[in-house]
Amino acid sequence: MLDISISLSFVLGVSFLAYVAVIVRNFLRARPDPPGDPTGFSWHFFVPCLDEEAVIGTTLDYLARHFPDAHVWVVDDHSDDRTAEVVRARADAGRPVHLVGRRLPQARTGKGDALNAAYQALEAWLPQDADADRVIVTVLDADGRPSPGMLDCFAGPTFFGDPSIGAVQVEVRMSNRDVAVPLPDRGPVRNRFARLLARLQDIEFRGPISAMQITRRYTRTVNVGGNGQANRLSALRSIDQGSAEPWGKALLEDFELGLRMMLGGWRNGYTTAAWVDQEALWSVRQLLTQRVRWAQGAMQCAPYLRQVWRSHHFTTTGFLEVLYFMSQPWLQAVGLVVYTVPIAAFAYNAVVYPEFVFAFLGQGGAPLIAIYLLVGIAEFAVWGPLYRRRCEPGTSRRAALGYGLALAVYAATTYIVAVRAFWRIVRRKGSWHKTARTAEPLPAAQEIATA
Repeated sequence: MLDISISLSFVLGVSFLAYVAVIVRNFLRARPDPPGDPTGFSWHFFVPCLDEEAVIGTTLDYLARHFPDAHVWVVDDHSDDRTAEVVRARADAGRPVHLVGRRLPQARTGKGDALNAAYQALEAWLPQDADADRVIVTVLDADGRPSPGMLDCFAGPTFFGDPSIGAVQVEVRMSNRDVAVPLPDRGPVRNRFARLLARLQDIEFRGPISAMQITRRYTRTVNVGGNGQANRLSALRSIDQGSAEPWGKALLEDFELGLRMMLGGWRNGYTTAAWVDQEALWSVRQLLTQRVRWAQGAMQCAPYLRQVWRSHHFTTTGFLEVLYFMSQPWLQAVGLVVYTVPIAAFAYNAVVYPEFVFAFLGQGGAPLIAIYLLVGIAEFAVWGPLYRRRCEPGTSRRAALGYGLALAVYAATTYIVAVRAFWRIVRRKGSWHKTARTAEPLPAAQEIATA
């Protein structure tokens, strides 16, 4: 068992190191995407809402200020608060805002169903002669703040200016990454930790996640997220197959949609030239809950692997990339075992057979362990300096290094997430409570999106 664990941990470690090297190279080589003329398209935002009274008003005001010609379709998923009233007030003021109401028992059945309701409302509203190739639907969270030039970016020749593109995902940033006192009712230590947690989420999305998406351009397996995804209406129609439901039932409905796009012959794009600001979580408990949901959603998409393997729209490299993403939660669950067993065995031998351990360390074992630990930490710590170089040049070198080291600890939570997601799959548990907003958006946070 020990030999197998050591061998597997070595294989997994080397494979991950090679993967990190590839995505870092592509991340550093990425260049801005050229903009286009957005006036040739019809733009629509879908905003699913459940008890979003605290944020939806400021979001609608932001969209009206920066995208005055875009229509906004807000889905009220039977909220218990004043979400619908806030939206209705904006619509009554003459803005291009549409309220799509869902009521129980049909409501609260998942984000995919809420988006399908908006899709059906849009289809009923559009004239029959509307050019579906020129109608673009962008999905936003209720607290989402898209960058002002986002539509220009979408209209560019590498995105919806290219008729083969079905969907585009923008970079995700954390709107509250610079909030000085995130928890006013807590002490300085708790606030310092909350600030760090928000910053690490920003690094995660703008660093490794962005690098993975950039790399997927080469394998043609770019996927979309739940916030800041834009879809061509004709592409949505082609994958709904007459059901009027292009979004599926998986917990990771965004990833499922992206897969269905690619299986339908469409290409997906990704850009860092435009972005969407969303709220980072200041609670570890909420963060773990969110990530377990995402991991479980990826596991639920495993049945698509057979279709991906058989599809002529995927290359072998593309299939391997999709396989890697889908298998990550499973590999992390396995990794928790294969990494823990050698460590536990070493600790046991250090207590029971200390002379053996000292001999091993003195005969070359110590440098090997040091290299192993150094590489294992560096694979994550490198994103701190890269974040400073590509994303936040105002960050000091010392802070960037500290962020990188903290990210290595932050990344260790993925093993907890994987085990919890696996356990939920085994127990057939698929229901989730909505992640609570941390606070009303601050004016300063809104201005970040316009920088």
